[in-house]
Order: sequence, then structure tokens, then C-alpha cells
Amino acid sequence: MSRLELRNLVVGLFVLAGLAGLAWLSIDVGGLQLGSTSRMKLFAHFDEIGGLSKQAAVQVAGVKVGEVVDISLDEDYRAQVELEVDSAFDYPIDTGASIVTAGILGNKLISLQIGGDVEMLQDGDTIDFTESAVILERLIGKLIHNTSLGDEE
Repeated sequence: MSRLELRNLVVGLFVLAGLAGLAWLSIDVGGLQLGSTSRMKLFAHFDEIGGLSKQAAVQVAGVKVGEVVDISLDEDYRAQVELEVDSAFDYPIDTGASIVTAGILGNKLISLQIGGDVEMLQDGDTIDFTESAVILERLIGKLIHNTSLGDEE
């Protein structure tokens, strides 16, 4: 094999490795899961979702166990969030769900706080204990309003 052919082979292998890495990254970022993990559908109702979006992570103790698959408005004008979570884990009926911010970029996710009840949530059940997203702008507005009321006295 000549030096030119060897160089072409190495460049070709390098390009193939780069394309394979790009394909893997695209699949990973896109959230496509290869293989079949058993999923369970749960629902949660929130007064304020604060920018939560579909495909947002659902975590237990910082470990991803599922994702948000749908967000809609229920008959009481509350946000109904449909979650798909890994059914390999048991979720007690007193499990709580909170919308929290992940990192400094402000991405929202749902954090599940596992309860201690012996009865478990089943596919299609609703999580009763929820905590809505904290809206920073509203907190600042309340702080300014309360501070300005204190100055008038």
C-alpha cells in the first residue's frame, strides 16, 4: 500500500468516525431511546407551569426517570401535565411533583419526591401533591410592592 493510499484510508476512517459521533450526538440530544423500557403514564395538575415544555425531564433525586409528553388545560383552568415514567420503579400514592429550574439557563423539569405510603400509583393515576413553578418576576414584584408599602408608614 502506497503512502497516498494509506493517507486516504486514514482520512476516510476519521471522517466515518466523525459522522458516527455526530449521529450518536443527534440521537442523544434528540431524546430518542433505543431499546424498550416499560413506561407508566401519570398526570399532575399545576396552577403555574412557568415555561415547562414537552420532553422536559422527570427526575427522582436528580436521576432522570421519564419525561413530559403532553401539557394541556383542564376543566378547572389548571395545567394538566402528562408524564411518562419508568415503570421499573414504584411510586407511592403520596409522591409529590414540583416544577423546578435546572441549572442557570432556566430549563424547567419535574422533580418527584417519593412518599412513604405502601399503596403505589398505577398507570393513568394522578399525582395529588404538586408544587407549581416559582416565577421570579412575580417574586420580585411582590418584594418591591411590599418594600414600597413599608416605606409609606
